[in-house]
Amino acid sequence: MAAPAALFEYLVRLGDNCLILGHRLSEWCGHGPVLEEDLALTNVALDLIGQATLWLELAGEIEGRGRTADQLAYLRDAGEFRNLLLVEQPNGHYGETLARQFYFDTWHCGLLQGLSHSQHPRVADIAAKSLKEATYHLERSEEWVVTLGDGTDESHARMQQAINDLWMYTGELFVMDEIEQDLVAEGIAVDLAELREPWLKQVGKTLDEATLTLPQAGWMQQGGKQGVHTENLGFILADMQFLQRAYPNATW
Repeated sequence: MAAPAALFEYLVRLGDNCLILGHRLSEWCGHGPVLEEDLALTNVALDLIGQATLWLELAGEIEGRGRTADQLAYLRDAGEFRNLLLVEQPNGHYGETLARQFYFDTWHCGLLQGLSHSQHPRVADIAAKSLKEATYHLERSEEWVVTLGDGTDESHARMQQAINDLWMYTGELFVMDEIEQDLVAEGIAVDLAELREPWLKQVGKTLDEATLTLPQAGWMQQGGKQGVHTENLGFILADMQFLQRAYPNATW
């Protein structure tokens, strides 16, 4: 049976990815390029925050220290967060937001599909529920990548630049550590290395359709899963955690 500390760490990683990306997307609320897209992207943000709640609630139960999902979200410092570096990157222009989302969604669907067969019943249930939402997220982000990539000269150039700039954060999607290796051996987690080739194939197919070029392999940033983040996370938390930090245990 998996050690509680290892399973807690893994669940926090899953929850933090959704929480931080959900918050990033929420920053577009009221600022989307068109009303329909503003509402659609806000709904994606809500889906991700809902998934984060499920993962962090389970993490709190496994930890056994009485911490709730809210406490895990709002009372940890940056070094205690375990999200991928990709999801904390700034929104930039709309093409940059969608490139980040596309990379994540393609990976997330593969991860959730694998986790839906986890030997841990609660993990499998959360993954199966989340996969339905993630499949829709991927359909949206793929469609937008194609629309912008195969659009005007300017939209094509901006989309290609976004795809190139965020590429350095994609290597971390497939890096495994001892915690994940042990949980894979117990049938709880997913072997991330096995997701890499399907991810590359799907990303490449979509970029071909969008008349965009798949970046070449190169140096990759990593460290988020060990709590080593870019300065961007600190700014996110300053915004996201302000109310709880300024007025502890506030209720309404």
